[in-house]
Amino acid sequence: MSFKAKISTTALVTGAFAAGIVVGPLVAAWAQDGGRAETYRLLNLFGDVFERVRAEYVEPVQDRDLVENAINGMLTGLDPHSGYLNPRNFRDMQVQTRGEFGGLGIEVTQENGYIKVISPIDDTPAARAGIRPGDLIVNLNGTSTQGLTLQEAVEQMRGERGSAIRLTIRREGERNPIELSITRDVIRPQVVRFRMEGNDVGYVRLSSFNEQTDTAMRRAVQTIRSQGGTNLRGIVLDLRNNPGGLLDQAVQVSDDLLEQGEIVSTRARRAEDAQRWNARAGDITGGVPIVVLVNSGSASASEIVAGALQDHRRAIVLGTRSFGKGSVQTVMPLGPNGAIRLTTARYYTPSGRSIQNTGIEPDIEVRASRDDNARQREREADLRRSLRNEGGVAPNAVQIPPLNLPSGVVERIQAEPPEGAPAFDATKPETDFQLQQALTLIRALPPGTTLRRAQR
Repeated sequence: MSFKAKISTTALVTGAFAAGIVVGPLVAAWAQDGGRAETYRLLNLFGDVFERVRAEYVEPVQDRDLVENAINGMLTGLDPHSGYLNPRNFRDMQVQTRGEFGGLGIEVTQENGYIKVISPIDDTPAARAGIRPGDLIVNLNGTSTQGLTLQEAVEQMRGERGSAIRLTIRREGERNPIELSITRDVIRPQVVRFRMEGNDVGYVRLSSFNEQTDTAMRRAVQTIRSQGGTNLRGIVLDLRNNPGGLLDQAVQVSDDLLEQGEIVSTRARRAEDAQRWNARAGDITGGVPIVVLVNSGSASASEIVAGALQDHRRAIVLGTRSFGKGSVQTVMPLGPNGAIRLTTARYYTPSGRSIQNTGIEPDIEVRASRDDNARQREREADLRRSLRNEGGVAPNAVQIPPLNLPSGVVERIQAEPPEGAPAFDATKPETDFQLQQALTLIRALPPGTTLRRAQR
């Protein structure tokens, strides 16, 4: 069969090529490197494989399925966060970023062929069922997840409200698999929760960064300041198990808490595509001390906020090292054919450090429990094909001003719960050891303390 004939049988692929969606720039790059003949040889190889599968696979397959699988394989082979979104998944993603979607309420990634939980979203079926960060989902309705793409697994976990799905989970430290039956619901996560702790400290938890986050946080802080009045000594900003979300929301949340200075910068493949965001005057908290809680489930947009506040010494970061996802994904629509989610840049904190594969190191380490295994939870650096940490200031050269806390304050903070401490119960804040240490820290600061603000 001639090359011309092969191309005609793969019209769906070449239609995308001709439109310049993906392959146009790629062809140009290949032509520069190895000449146009090498480009056509590789496209010819793709046509060969496409025809063989189409003709010889044990069962009939749809052309669209083959092409979508090929595109997804090309993207997922780059890094853990790039991928193809078919039209349905693209619509779901758009709904999710608006703050409402259907399913279980769980953020997942893929590792070693299985589906791994990054974080359950607060007050959703997954969270109520007891799913934890790091859980490995090995079966869905009795069928192994091995071999499924991430998109296929997500699609299976979504469904009509009221319908049930059975999950088999393997959890570190548990000898036997855990069987769960979870009823799907319409997920409208409350992205911001807040309350007063006593009459002197405000508590604000951000569970994700969607289009509602900044507006909801501003309302929360306004209410806290009204309730606390002159007694308000500080605010705890809880970003634990927050998997991230929209970059612009992370920038706005950081801007709310900074008077001036850089928030974050991004560097792409081309120098001219680099971007930088700076804070505008105005701190919605009135300058009260802030303690930011992070852990290994704090990723992406959460790390942007924590890194900006830490670098400017606007907040004290407390907890354990964050996940370490320092890359930006751009969603590129493909008309009626869905979209691709492509890693297009790395981001850097105001001091110039990249947190890719390293994460945000807390100023004060406080572990949630005495279980040493909790410290070994998988992070970005453990994912296959994760991007290298490069382009930023070397970790040993990062210049962050010292905390300059009053003498004896840090010494009051315990690194882990004492023996016999009650197990964590999400309904009982007094069992949340990291939160209690954050409250102790704020209350140990002399009244009227104002942490150092941005001077960049």
